[in-house]
Amino acid sequence: MTLDSLVQLIRSRKSCLIVGLDTEVEKLPGHLKKAPDGALYFNQQIIDATADLCVGYKINTAFYESRGIPGWDCLEKTLRHIPEGMLRIADAKRGDIGNSSRHYARAFFGTYAFDAVTVSPYMGADSIEPFLDYPGKWTILLGLTSNSGSRDFQLKECASGPLYLEVIRKATGWGSPDQLMFVAGATHPVQVGKIREAAPDYFLLIPGIGAQGGDIEKISRFGRNRNGGLLFNVSRNIIYASDGRDFGERAREVAQGYVNQMGHSLPE
Repeated sequence: MTLDSLVQLIRSRKSCLIVGLDTEVEKLPGHLKKAPDGALYFNQQIIDATADLCVGYKINTAFYESRGIPGWDCLEKTLRHIPEGMLRIADAKRGDIGNSSRHYARAFFGTYAFDAVTVSPYMGADSIEPFLDYPGKWTILLGLTSNSGSRDFQLKECASGPLYLEVIRKATGWGSPDQLMFVAGATHPVQVGKIREAAPDYFLLIPGIGAQGGDIEKISRFGRNRNGGLLFNVSRNIIYASDGRDFGERAREVAQGYVNQMGHSLPE
C-alpha cells in the first residue's frame, strides 16, 4: 500500500479510523468465552461489522502471543479475514540489532503479510533498516506515546529540545513518507503539532482516542496535513461496546460515531 493508495482509501471511505483488535478472551461476550474459537469468531464479527467504516485494523500481537500456538493461529486467521486493500498493522513494537530485526521484518512482512509494523527506534538506524527493505510496507516508529510513562524519557529535554522530537527529526532521514509513519499519542495534542512541524509529510498513527480520553478535533487541528496525514486508532471502546450477542451491531454504532467526528481530519 503506497502513500497515494492510502490517501485514496481515506478519501473513498471518508474515514481515517483504524480499529484495534486487542482481543482478550476474558473480555469476550459470555457466550464466546468458553468457545474453542471464540476469539476468532469475535474478531471476524467485528471486522464484518466495521469494514466499510474504517481503513484498516491494528492487531496488537501481545494479546495473541500470550496464548501460545492457539493465539498465533487466531492471529493468522484474523489477518486473512481482513478484506483486501485495507491497511493491516501489526502492533508488535519490535526493535533489535540487524540480524534480529531482519527476522522480525520477515515474520511480519513475509510470513504474515502485514502492511505495517510498529517498531521502537531506541537501538538506532541499523535496527530499523531491515524493515525498510520491503517495498510497499510501512514501518511505524514510536514517537510520543499516549501512556503516562511517556514522561519518563520521551518528554525529557535534550540540548536540541525534547527527546521525542530528536528521535523524529533523526528518523525522517532514514525513510521517506512512503516508508515511515510515527506514533503520536492523542493525549499530547500540542506536542502532536510539534511532531507535524518536524515531519510535515508523514502519516501519524494516533492512539489514545476513546478509553484514554484523546480528542479527535484537537488532534486534527494540530496534526492534519494536506493528505490528512492522520490515522486514529480506537480499540476497546469499539470492540467491547457490548458484552452481549449484539456486540457486532454495537461496535458498528460506536465506530460510526467516531467516523462522524473525522470530517476535519480528511485530506484536502
